Amino acid sequence: MNKMLSFLFFLCFLTVSGYFARAQETPVPKIVWKINRIDIGTVLEEQGIQTVAFEFTYNQDSVFFIQEIIPECGCTSFEYTKDTLKMGESGQVKISFDPSSAAGFFSKLIVVRGPGVLDSLFLDGTAIPYPSNLPRAYPVKIGNLGFRMRKVNMGDVFDNEPKVKFIEFFNFGDELLEKRKLSVDAPSFIQLEQVQEFVRPNERGLLKLIYDSRPRKDLGFFEDSFTIGWEESAAKAITLEVMADLFEYFPPIPKDQLNEVAQLYIQQKEVDLREISAKSIVRRTVTISNRGKKPLEIRKIQGNCECLTIEAPKSTLEPGESMDLRLVFDPIGRKGIDQRNIYIFTNDPLNPVQLIVMKSRIE
Repeated sequence: MNKMLSFLFFLCFLTVSGYFARAQETPVPKIVWKINRIDIGTVLEEQGIQTVAFEFTYNQDSVFFIQEIIPECGCTSFEYTKDTLKMGESGQVKISFDPSSAAGFFSKLIVVRGPGVLDSLFLDGTAIPYPSNLPRAYPVKIGNLGFRMRKVNMGDVFDNEPKVKFIEFFNFGDELLEKRKLSVDAPSFIQLEQVQEFVRPNERGLLKLIYDSRPRKDLGFFEDSFTIGWEESAAKAITLEVMADLFEYFPPIPKDQLNEVAQLYIQQKEVDLREISAKSIVRRTVTISNRGKKPLEIRKIQGNCECLTIEAPKSTLEPGESMDLRLVFDPIGRKGIDQRNIYIFTNDPLNPVQLIVMKSRIE
């Protein structure tokens, strides 16, 4: 009897062990997409239908065919490979988007259904409708070209990859602007190119601006300018400005390593000077510490005004070490409620940029 119970227990153990082993196996997808999200960038309404292709490969030892494509809305149409595919064979799904159906940023979902497959594809971009009032839409007039703004705001730019921004303009002149004739005078970290081959008179155009912060090797807020023009055209020496906040990129950290990295701690994140005289320089100190287990590197300390000076005795803090930042504020020529911001850039991957606010009322 005992032998029989032992045998039954052994069979149950094998069955349960096999079940958990199968449950822990990583399922292999039946179709592998080359990419499942495509960003078509900025599209003008008059550019018409935009078409992209999602490519895939079937990797199972059987056959496969697409049964159905389910788009999110009627603004997209589709074509797809209708053949039955064997292992190792490839197919594609073509998605066409009508930019007249949207305004601003869009992200369209397309579902692909087949035997044992229910996959999601995404089509992203920004659609710009044609303006009803051209002078109002392009208030910045430089020569024969109209722009929505003179400054291009890149927003946050990280050093792991360049950031792209599209600049919209209108050709109010009577000359054809050719892509190959565009000339650019810009810093090394800025590249510009004309999107369309031609921008005819009374047509809109797009300039693609690529901002790569890596050659700059710096952090914080910056403003720069660049000049564009077209050869053999009256559209020359057009100067625009670009602003960007540059940050260091840190990859995600495994949960079990969160306490193993450098950690910046600021003892006082708000310094209230209360009422001060415009005739006197004010000095304060703020203590910062490294509460992590690796050295804390002070990449940069930046204030938002030349009236503010920050002095740091060291650029590296060992684990458990502290130091005092010396803050010097010169309020001469200022009056009323004032706020100064101090940004500290470090290698703390969880909080790489932290802020100290200095407030006052200047009499």
